[in-house]
Amino acid sequence: MFELSTIWAGIIAFAVLTFVVLDGFDLGVGILFPFARSHDHRDVMMNTVAPVWDGNETWLVMGGGGLFAVFPLAYAIVMPALYMPILLMLLALVFRGVAFEFRWRTERWRGVWDIAFIGGSALAAFCQGIALGALVQGIEVDGRAYGGGWWDWLTGFSILTGAAVVLGYALLGSTWLVMKTDGPLQAQMRALSWPLGVATLACIGAVSLATPFLDPVYFERWFTLPSALYSAAVPVLLAAAVWRLYRGLSGNADMEPFLATLAIFVLCFIGIGISFYPNIVPPNLSIAAAAAPDESLLFTLVGAAVLLPLILAYTAYAYWVFRGKVDAKTGYH
Repeated sequence: MFELSTIWAGIIAFAVLTFVVLDGFDLGVGILFPFARSHDHRDVMMNTVAPVWDGNETWLVMGGGGLFAVFPLAYAIVMPALYMPILLMLLALVFRGVAFEFRWRTERWRGVWDIAFIGGSALAAFCQGIALGALVQGIEVDGRAYGGGWWDWLTGFSILTGAAVVLGYALLGSTWLVMKTDGPLQAQMRALSWPLGVATLACIGAVSLATPFLDPVYFERWFTLPSALYSAAVPVLLAAAVWRLYRGLSGNADMEPFLATLAIFVLCFIGIGISFYPNIVPPNLSIAAAAAPDESLLFTLVGAAVLLPLILAYTAYAYWVFRGKVDAKTGYH
C-alpha cells in the first residue's frame, strides 16, 4: 500500500507535468511570435491559445500550493534556492498575461505588447528550465534549511536545461499551430518544426548524457543492473515518439506531430522521476522526510479528491468547446 506522502508526490508530479504540457505550447506560441509574417498571423496564433491559456496555469498554482501544503520542508528549501528564477518566471507570466488583453485594445502600442508577449513567454520558459536544471543538479541542505549560495542555481547545466525547455516549448507551439491552423501559417509552422525538433532532441541528448554524471545515484539508476533494465524503456519509447513526430511532419498530418511532441515531454518527465525517486529534493531529501504529518496529508487529500476531477473536467470541456481550426475571422477580441 502506498504511503500518503507517496500519493501526494504523485499528485504534485501530475500537476507539474500537466502544467508543462499544457502551458508549454502556449508559451511556445509566444516564443514563435517573432517568426510570424504578418499581424494577421500573430492574431491567429494568439487566438489558438487565448481561450485556454489562463486555465492552463491553474496547474502551476496547484503544484506550487500543493508543495507548500503537503511538503513544507521541501518548499522551505527549494524556494530560497530557486528564488530568482521563480520570481522572474512569475513576473514574465504577469507581463505575458497583460499582453493578452492589451494588444487587442491598441494599434499604436501593439508592437510594445507583442514584445511583452514574446519576452514574457521566452523568459518564463527559460526560467522554468533553469529551475529544473538547478533541481536536477542537486540543492545543498544544511539541517532543515537551504545551505547553498545565492547563485548556485546558475550553472552551465542549468543554462543548458533552460535552452532545452525554450526549444522544446517552441516545438510544442509549432506543432500546436500545425494542428490548429491551416493555409500559409500552418505550412510555415510545419517547416519550423523540423529545425526545432532537431534542436530539441540535441538538447535532450546533451542533458541526458550529462545528468548521470551529476550524482552517483543517477548513474546507478541508468547504467547499473537490474535498474537499468527498467529505465531502458524510456529511451526506447522516446525513440518511438521521435519516429511518430517524423512521420507526422513528413506525412502532412495535423494532429500527430503535436501528440508525438507531448509524448516526448512526458517521457522526459518520467526519466527525471526515475532519477529522483524516492527523493523530492535531490540529492538527499526524501519524499517521506519532507512530508507534513499524515493527518494533514489525509485532510488535504480529501480536498484534492474533490477538486482534481473538477479541474480535469472543466479543462477537458474547455478544450472540447474550442476544438478545431482557428482562422482570422474567429477568435478572441
